[in-house]
Amino acid sequence: MGKVAVVTDSVACLPAEQVEQYDIRVVPIKIIFEEKVYSNGVDLSTSEAYRLLEKAPDYFRTSPSTPSDYLGTFSELAAGGRDILCVAVSSTLSTTYNVACLAAEQVANEFPACSIEVMDSRNATASQGFIALAAAQAAARGKDIKEVIEVAEAVRDRVQMVMALDTIRHAYRTGRIPKFASQLGSMLGVKPMLTIKNGVVRMVGIARTRQKGVQRIINIMERKAGRRPLHAAIMHTAIPDEAEKFRQRIAEEFNCVELLLTEVSPIIGYSIGTGVLGIAFYTDNQGL
Repeated sequence: MGKVAVVTDSVACLPAEQVEQYDIRVVPIKIIFEEKVYSNGVDLSTSEAYRLLEKAPDYFRTSPSTPSDYLGTFSELAAGGRDILCVAVSSTLSTTYNVACLAAEQVANEFPACSIEVMDSRNATASQGFIALAAAQAAARGKDIKEVIEVAEAVRDRVQMVMALDTIRHAYRTGRIPKFASQLGSMLGVKPMLTIKNGVVRMVGIARTRQKGVQRIINIMERKAGRRPLHAAIMHTAIPDEAEKFRQRIAEEFNCVELLLTEVSPIIGYSIGTGVLGIAFYTDNQGL
């Protein structure tokens, strides 16, 4: 156990193996279905959440975190004498960052010897997860809080994410486009390609088929990464077989030093739908 603990939220969609190996604390964001409240990844798995979403999307809602969701985790770690880095989902997409800051301030007053830092990841899904994972790996190597933050910031500056949606029809749930526009896009067969930059989700193009979407992702990776050592995480929403095929292709065509497979948090899946394939990646850098 390192002297620095890393905390993140369930939007980071880190695989359970990495969470356990590096003792990453994951604060769950809430899902509400038919007025029953679930903690994402605790009493409702990601796969189960997608089944509920497909069953009755009008009864599926998400709920932002509250300071109390972080207080227990921060207090436990601080009481154990560990410094804390919390890597939060982009502050432009969620109130989670501000909520975590409030909790950190309260716990820091109670444990003044503990250094608690909350980082706006400016990312979501596996690109956020990679920032938290790199920080936890640095902590496991015995780095102090300042060094762990430097590693996290370096990965935040390099990590990229792109995903190919199967349909645009769910995008109205974000509140950013009218429902009729998403319905029209769905009728036209539009399959948006999305990325995230400076914390904001942006559309980088469209594809007519999933296969063409995957090829667009490959093209982007070839341009950005080439044959340099690569950290990559395949993401999907409820299509594990397609995701595994994509993982195998990435393993064959790129120089991956780390290759993960994960399911996008249903917190995000609520507004992008099922059938999504995507990837988060960054090139290796000696010294991290």
